[in-house]
Order: sequence, then structure tokens, then C-alpha cells
Amino acid sequence: MNNISAGTCEPPLIESYEALLLRGSESASPRTSFDGEVAEQCELPLIDLADLRRGGEARRACAGAMARAASEWGFFQVANHGISARAFAEMRREQKLLFGAPFEAKVSSGVLNNSYRWGNPTATSVKQFLWSEAFHVSLAKIPHETCSYGYGYGDSSSLGVAVDKLAAAMSALARTLAGVLAENLGYTGNGFPVNCDDKTCFLRLNRYPPCPFAPETFGLMPHTDSDFLTVLHQDHIGGLHLMKDSEWVAVAPNPDVLVVNIGDLFQAWSNDTYKSVEHKVIANKKRERYSIAYFLCPSYDSPIGSCKKPSLYKDFTFGEFREQVQDDVKRFGYKVGLPRFLL
Repeated sequence: MNNISAGTCEPPLIESYEALLLRGSESASPRTSFDGEVAEQCELPLIDLADLRRGGEARRACAGAMARAASEWGFFQVANHGISARAFAEMRREQKLLFGAPFEAKVSSGVLNNSYRWGNPTATSVKQFLWSEAFHVSLAKIPHETCSYGYGYGDSSSLGVAVDKLAAAMSALARTLAGVLAENLGYTGNGFPVNCDDKTCFLRLNRYPPCPFAPETFGLMPHTDSDFLTVLHQDHIGGLHLMKDSEWVAVAPNPDVLVVNIGDLFQAWSNDTYKSVEHKVIANKKRERYSIAYFLCPSYDSPIGSCKKPSLYKDFTFGEFREQVQDDVKRFGYKVGLPRFLL
């Protein structure tokens, strides 16, 4: 990795994890999954977006398949999505350079507006610890000036160009998919969801280093997404799991398609027609994993509402939802989410 030792670029995951074990609140075994069993691998419903562009009956069939997947799975895959393989390759190159920079540089250089995160340093048990590092980038704060972020390992101008290019493409795709799903429920307005802009939408660059405690360790804890829609590009290394019929299933990795999942806001707006499904990432013992996720979010003062009445949920804005989630995580260590807003 750019001729630097792993010790200089890796966050102190092992040290922090072992310190949590030594607190005595966990058993001697570092197992953190629910049951330690290997999840069955599944193929998500695959939607060919070329049918959307064909119009007529092909478009209606495609929209119907997408809506069924959003309702039954909360997840689906899309092929022929229109984003070039080159855009992802350019972003992956920059992503690897970025994560390959010395750990001190990632923490202190301010690259991507200090959006670097690692491990969950506030964890009080290994069950809350994340074997991962990420840049959670607000699209309104993408750097375009040239400056070094890794002592010669890259510069933010080329990174900003790659992020800009890919974020624009993923944003357009996310809005198209959200619009089709909303239209399927009778929405006839212009653009859905409304009031989405760069201030609230995010691109998250993820890296999951090899983990000596795998396969029991979380790369990401079980959670639902607090947005309308998430579009994910992952590499060929598996790790993504989702809850289906009250059991965890592993998603077969396919870098040639994109994974799409429904977020909490879309579940509320659809009056529970579409499902925001719990998912997690399990670390790999020998191989690192990369992924890129785009989160489609409205402005903080946007009312979420419902596509039908009576609504299952109280009226709330995205800002109120976000504040409640942050408060719950601070008080209880986990997200409560939509149940807080049920009538």
C-alpha cells in the first residue's frame, strides 16, 4: 500500500478492541455477532434499468419489480444503471490512495473537511466497536483546491474531481429510482423527494481492514439508514448482511451492479409500504473490503409526510428525526429510529 507499512496507515483498531475486552464487560471470547452462525448467502432481486428507458409496458414492469423488491426486501440490485465503470475505477483509485495515507494524516490533515471516522472510539463494548474506517463527506464541502493529504500520497484536487463526478452520477440515479418508487404509490409532483441538496446528501467512502477477530466482528453494526434512499457500490469481497424473514442473510457481492436500499424516511413516507431493513457489515479475516455509498436526504426542515392517510406516523421533519436519532444514540448507545414517531 504505497510502500508504507500497515502500522503507519492503519487506525489503532486492535489496541482499542483489546482494551474493550480487558474492561471485563465481555467474555474472554471476542465474538460479537448475534449467534456466531454463518449466514446463508442470497442474490438480491435484480432490476434491469434499461427497461425504464424503453418506456411503455417495459417501464411499467420494471417499476413494478422495483416496488415489489422495496416492499418485500427493502433492498434490490440495479444493472445498466448508466454510471460508467471508469467513474468507479477513478474513485476507487483515489479511495485507496486516501486510506493508504498515514493514520496521523487522515486524522489531522483536514482532508474532505475533517470527515474521517474510524472504529467508534466512544464504544463501551466490543459489540459497539466498528472494524472500519470511513470518510463521510457532505457534498457541499468537497475540496477543489490542490493540497497534499498524505505526505505525497495524493492531493485533494484529484480526489475532489473524482468525488464530484461520481456523486453527481449517483445522485441522479438515486433521484430517478426514488421518483419511480414514489410514482408507483401515486405521487404526481415534480421531483421526489423534494428539497434534496448538497447540504444534506452524503457520499461515504468505506474501508474494512482485515480483522483477526473475524467473522464475529462488525465492520458496521446492525442499523437502518436514516435517509430516503441509499445507493451502494461494493467490491468483490463480501460482508454485507441484511435481515430477511427474521434471519440474517449475506448478500452475494457483485461489483458490476449497484445495491439500492430503502431508508427510514421512505418507509415513513410510503406508510410502511416500502421497508427500511436492518443491515450490517461483517469484517473479513484476511482481505480488506472497499465500498462507496450515496445517501439521498432532504433538507433538515423538510416535512416527511405520508403518501396516504391515515398516516402511521406523526408529522416530523428530517431535522427532528436526525436530532432524535442522535439523542438516542447518545443516551442508549443505539438508534431507535422510526418507532419513536409512530402515532
